[in-house]
Amino acid sequence: MLLFSTTLDINRNMTKESFVKLVIAWNKDSKYEINIIPDLAWNGSFHTRFGNEDLWLAIEEYKPERIVAVRHEKHETDGSVWDTDYVMNFNTMKMCIRLDRSYNADAIGISPKFSTPHFITLLEQKGYLASDDDLPVTRQPIYINESNLDVLADVINQKKYYKLPVIYVSKLFTNDDPINVEFLASRVKGTAHVLVLDDTETGYDLRSRCESRNEFDGGVGIYFPAGSVEHKRYLYHNTDGYDDLLMEKIVRTVTLYSNTHPVEPLYTWQGVNNAILRDRVASALNEKQDADSARRKAENDMLELLNSLDEEEKRIRKQAAEDAQAEANKILDGFDNELQYMKRQIEELSRSNEILQYENQGLKSKLDTVNDIPVLHMGDEFEFYPGEIKDLILLVLSESVAGTQENTRRSDVVKDIIKNNDYQKTSDHKAEEVKKLLKSYTGMTAPIRQALEDMGFVITEDGKHYKLTYYGDDRYQIIFSKTPSDFRTGKNSSQKLNKMVF
Repeated sequence: MLLFSTTLDINRNMTKESFVKLVIAWNKDSKYEINIIPDLAWNGSFHTRFGNEDLWLAIEEYKPERIVAVRHEKHETDGSVWDTDYVMNFNTMKMCIRLDRSYNADAIGISPKFSTPHFITLLEQKGYLASDDDLPVTRQPIYINESNLDVLADVINQKKYYKLPVIYVSKLFTNDDPINVEFLASRVKGTAHVLVLDDTETGYDLRSRCESRNEFDGGVGIYFPAGSVEHKRYLYHNTDGYDDLLMEKIVRTVTLYSNTHPVEPLYTWQGVNNAILRDRVASALNEKQDADSARRKAENDMLELLNSLDEEEKRIRKQAAEDAQAEANKILDGFDNELQYMKRQIEELSRSNEILQYENQGLKSKLDTVNDIPVLHMGDEFEFYPGEIKDLILLVLSESVAGTQENTRRSDVVKDIIKNNDYQKTSDHKAEEVKKLLKSYTGMTAPIRQALEDMGFVITEDGKHYKLTYYGDDRYQIIFSKTPSDFRTGKNSSQKLNKMVF
C-alpha cells in the first residue's frame, strides 16, 4: 500500500557519493532505533547490501541513465513490511521518494499511520532541494506581506501555477492562524507549499487584488498545478477540535494528490532493478553469441590446420582442439547458467509486481469492509461529537429500510450494514430526551438550560427570545420564547429542534 510519494527537483551540487552518504546518515541518525542497521559502513560501492533478511539497506546503480537507487526494508513482527525508496536520476536531477507498506501472509493488522520521510528535511538542510520556480521547497511556512503579495494573488487568480500544490491559510479576524501553520508545513514538506499572511491588513489588500475570490477569516484554500485538480476550499468553524480535523483534511488531500501521480519505472526501485537485469541479460546474450562465433571460427581454423599435418601432429592438434572446445563449452555453460539466473530474477520481480497489484486490490476491498473503516469516505462536515456522522447515516438507513420490500437485494444490503456497524441510536436517544425536556416548557429554567447546553446548544438572549445554536454552528439555529403563551410551544419547539439536528 503506497503511503507517500513525491518527486523533487535537486540542485546540481548533489553527487552520487553525497546522495548515498546522506541516506546512510539518515539511517544512522534515525530516532527510531528499530530502523537503524548496525555497523553500516559504506565502502564506496554502488552495488551493495547491508543488514539481514528482516532489516536491510541496498544500493544499486543503473549506469546508462546515471541513476542510483536505494531501498530500506524493514519486516515487523505483525507481518507488515515497510519499504522506503530513494531513487536519484543524475541526468534529470530529480529524486523520487516513496514509502510503501505491504503485508505478507502473517500480517495481523492494518495501521495507516506514517510519518513524512525525515529525509526531505535532510535534503533541505544540506541545500539540495531546488526551488519550485520562485518558491523554495521548505518545511517552513512562507509568509506573505506587501512585498510578495503578488505571488499569492497570482495563484488565487490562476495566473501562475507551481509544480507543487499551494496551500493558502488565511488569518482569523483576531489576526491568529486557524491552525498550527509551522506543524502543517512540516507535515506536507516536499508535497506542497504553505503560504500564510503576515497579518489581517495584508488580507484586505489581497481581497481587492483577487476580487474577493480569496479565502478569509480562517478559511484554507488548496491550489493545484494547472490542469490537474480543481481548487479545494475549507471553511473555518469555531468549534473545539476543528483545527485538528482541518489539519488532517489538508494533509490527507495533499498526500492523496501526490500519491496519485504516475511515476516512471526508472524512478522506482523495482524499475531500476528490472533495467539492470535486462541489460545484464542482453549483455550475456551478446557475449554468448560472440563466444559461439569465436568457437566456430577456431574449429574451422583447426580443421584447415589438421589437413596440412601428419598423423601424429593431427592427433596432438585434435586433442588440443577437443580440450579447447571443452573449455569453451564450460564458458558457454556459465553464460547459460547466468542467463537462466537473470531470467528467474526478472520473473520473480514480475511476480512480485503482480502480487503487489493483487494485494492492493485485496487491501482496498478489506478496507471497505472492516468495521472501523467507513464504506463511504468522510466529506467535509465536522463531527460535533464522536460517532455523530456514523449514527446519522445509520439512522437514515434504518428509516429508509422500513419502507423497502422484504427479501430484496436493497433490503438485505442495508440491513447488513446496519447490523454490522454497532448502531447505538444516539440521535434517537437525544431526540427523546429533548421531547421529555420540553414537554411542558414554560420558560428557560436552570435545569433545562443545563441539559440543552450539555447536548451542545449555545444559548444566547435576543430580546424576548432565546437563540439556540447547535455547537455554535450558525446553520443550525432555533428561537425559543422567553415567556411562551401557548401550551403547545414546548412540543412544537422540540419537533423543530429534533428535525433540525437529530
